[in-house]
Amino acid sequence: MFFASDNAGAAHPQVMQRVMDANTGYAMPYGADPAMEEVRTQIREIFEAPQAAVYLVATGTAANSLALACYCQPWQTVFCSDVSHIQEDECNAPEFYSGGAKLSLVSGSDKMTPDALRARIDMENTRGVHGPQRGPVSITQVTERGSLYSLQELTALTAVATSFDLPVHLDGARFANALVQLGCSAAEMTWKAGVDVVSFGGTKNGCMGVEAVVLFDPDKSWEFELRRKRGAHLFSKHRYLSAQMAGCLDKGLWLQTAKAANKNAARLAQGLRSRGAEFLHEPQANMIFARFPRRVHERLHDAGAMYYMWECTLDGDDPDEMLAARLVCDWSIRPDQIDLFLSHFE
Repeated sequence: MFFASDNAGAAHPQVMQRVMDANTGYAMPYGADPAMEEVRTQIREIFEAPQAAVYLVATGTAANSLALACYCQPWQTVFCSDVSHIQEDECNAPEFYSGGAKLSLVSGSDKMTPDALRARIDMENTRGVHGPQRGPVSITQVTERGSLYSLQELTALTAVATSFDLPVHLDGARFANALVQLGCSAAEMTWKAGVDVVSFGGTKNGCMGVEAVVLFDPDKSWEFELRRKRGAHLFSKHRYLSAQMAGCLDKGLWLQTAKAANKNAARLAQGLRSRGAEFLHEPQANMIFARFPRRVHERLHDAGAMYYMWECTLDGDDPDEMLAARLVCDWSIRPDQIDLFLSHFE
């Protein structure tokens, strides 16, 4: 009954096999291995972007921060949701890797709206040399609260960015979960919608630890390479990153694992709903934010269930008080584990 996060589950056997296959003989370092060329070709095909520059790093923080740094000068600011991962969970890494650029937060909900984004952009670059200059817009898909931007919503946000001549970054740690839920193509959810660079997640989708950065402007490639090296994120034995991503992409595994994670979350959400749980956000992918009674939380914790309490603790005396939790499903959770979790509501 492990629902703490989709980065806590096992790597998929197909991914592990590719790593084991790579662990023989010799291969050129720093991304010159044959598997990296395979990955580059596959990602370009997936995104329908034959000229795209494709690079691998080990963490989502590195992917987001290095990608943003390529599009943001130190004196600029990045526009993002106030609950985005780059704001809440990356220890100022985007600011660090960009050399000091700040974040300008778009408040409201986990999903930015065009009006809110435009208003926040309008607030900056109004003080000349004394204030931060306008920089890239960063969109998270799936959001940190489990919501999805439709293609129309994405396009509306990028249109605002374009009207100010600003580039757009997409944080796609759960890119595949969004893609399969929307039923669209990778191109439709990125460059066709006006996105300039995307962090394409692997770690939360069946890999050990690898993320791809896809830059649709190949002229940014050399800058990214320099920033990756200078930032200590260029792996010497790069073949092990390449092997992971190659295994994830092979035969569409990345789509299969995302579908499985979303299906698991849908099963869990349906069970919670039927047992009277209240949802903070409507579940749309593989993340659930739900309230249910303290007594149920206590039974689940006593039974060994793992998940995060959300902006609350178990401390208190009222057994019927509704307390919130964050529950995340990965590809490997079995239906019987979900059913066992739900059985503690009865």
